[in-house]
Amino acid sequence: MDVPVIVVGAGPSGLVLAAELRLGGVEVIVLDKLAKPSGESRGLGFTARAVELFDQRGLLPGFGENLELAPIGHFGGIPMDYTQLDGAHFGARGIPQAKTEEVLIAWATDLGADIRRGWEVVGVTDDGEGVDVEAETPDGRTTLRARYLVACDGGRSTVRKLVGFDFPGTPSTIEMYLADVSGLDLPARHIGEKVPGGMIMNAPLGDGVERIIAAERGNGPRERTGPPTYEEVAACWERLSGQSIAHGEASWVSSFGDATHQVTEYRKGNVLIAGDAAHTHLPAGGQGLSVSVQDSFNLGWKLAATVRGWAPPGLLDTYHAERHPVGRRLLMATRAQGMLYLGGSEIEPLRNVFAELLEFPEAARHLIGMVSGFEVHYDVGSGGHPLLGRRVPKQDLVGTGGKTTTAELLHSGRGVLLDFTDHADLRAVAAPWSDRIDIVTALPHALPETSPLAGVTALLVRPDGYAAWVEPDGGGEALSAALNRWFGAPR
Repeated sequence: MDVPVIVVGAGPSGLVLAAELRLGGVEVIVLDKLAKPSGESRGLGFTARAVELFDQRGLLPGFGENLELAPIGHFGGIPMDYTQLDGAHFGARGIPQAKTEEVLIAWATDLGADIRRGWEVVGVTDDGEGVDVEAETPDGRTTLRARYLVACDGGRSTVRKLVGFDFPGTPSTIEMYLADVSGLDLPARHIGEKVPGGMIMNAPLGDGVERIIAAERGNGPRERTGPPTYEEVAACWERLSGQSIAHGEASWVSSFGDATHQVTEYRKGNVLIAGDAAHTHLPAGGQGLSVSVQDSFNLGWKLAATVRGWAPPGLLDTYHAERHPVGRRLLMATRAQGMLYLGGSEIEPLRNVFAELLEFPEAARHLIGMVSGFEVHYDVGSGGHPLLGRRVPKQDLVGTGGKTTTAELLHSGRGVLLDFTDHADLRAVAAPWSDRIDIVTALPHALPETSPLAGVTALLVRPDGYAAWVEPDGGGEALSAALNRWFGAPR
C-alpha cells in the first residue's frame, strides 16, 4: 500500500475527511484534478450544524472575528425565524466557499494531509484487498494503491462512474445563472424575488461585488462544454427585471440546475462516497456544503478506526446506515423548495398555504429542523433518553483544568466520557478505552432548564459530537455496551 486511504477531491467534503483521518492517526493522500483551488464560491455560508462541527474542531476563528450568524432563513423563499428553537440560528452568512476551503486546506495540511493537485483519476480497480487508483499527473500517468478510496469529487464524480455506483434520480428541468459582478448599483434581494417569468436574486459580497442569480421558467438546461457567458446572464436578468446589467464586469459566471440524484449505497467494497458525489440537488437553503461536510465528519473517525484496527465489527457500515437517510431527506426537502421557489402562478396557492402553516410554531419548528439538520437522530442503541443519538449542544463547563466547553473537548477528534457528578465507578468502566476516548469530570456552568443536558449526570460522546450513551438511562453495564459498540473491544 502507498497509503491507507486515498481521497479524490479537494473540496470541502474531501478536505474535512482528510483532516479527520489525520486526527485519527491515519495517513491520507488527497488527489484533485485542478492545479490550484478554483476560487469559485457557489456557496456563501453554511448552516448551523456545520457551524457546530467547525466549532468542535476549533476552526471558527479562521473565518474571522465577526462571523455573522443569521437568525432568519427560508423554506422555498418563505422566511422562517430560527430563533423559535432555543439557541438556534440559520447559520453563517457571507462566507464565500473559497474562504471555507482556505480554512479547511490550512487545517488538513497542518495535520499532515498530503494534497496533490493536478492529479486526475482515470482508473479505479478494487481487488478486495485494496484499491489501485490510476491518475494523470503533471509528471505523467501513475498508479497508487490504498486500502480504501473515498470519492469526494463532486456532482459529476469520476470515481462514482468508474466504480459503478448506482445513481438514480431526476434530470434537470431548468438552468439557473450565477455571476459575481462589479460596477452595479442594485437594491438587494436576499431571498429571491419572484417576477413574471422566473426568479431573480442579488446580494452584496463586499468590495463593490454583487452575487447575481437568475432563473427563467421555460429556460431548460443546455448542453455546455463550459460556463455560460455574462452576456447570457445579463440578457436573462433584463428579460425578467426590465433592468440592464450589461455594463457590469463579471469575475465569475456559472450555472446550475435542479437535477436530483442519490447513490443507492455509500460503500461498494473498499470504495466509499461522500458529499456531492453521493447526492446532487438544487442548492436551496444553503444545505449542500453543510450536508457534505457532515458526511465527512461522520465517516472520518469510523474509517480511521477501521484502518487502525480498533473498530468494532460493522462500524464502517454505520456510515451508510446513518447518512443515506439524511441525504434522501435532503433531496426531498430541496425538491419541495424548488417547486415553491421556482414555480409559476399555479404554485401561488401552495405558497400561500405554506406561509399560513409557518405561522404555527410546531410547523415552523418542523421545517427548521428539516432544513438545518437539527432533526438528525441516529440509532445508537437501546435507551430512551431524548439526547441519545443526537448532537450534544455546546455548553460551558468548569472542571479540574479550568473552564472549557463541550465543543473544546472534541478538538482532538476523540470520543469523550463526560462525567458531571464525579462518578468514579463510571470512570473505572471507561478506563480500558482511554487510548480512544478522553475521560473528563466537569460541571455545567449556568445550565438552562430547557437544555437537553438538564438532568444528565454523565454521557458518552462520539468523535462527531453525537451522544452514544446518557446517564441516567442505563448505568455501568449500558456504558460498557456503548463503548464496545462504538469504540471496539477494550485494550
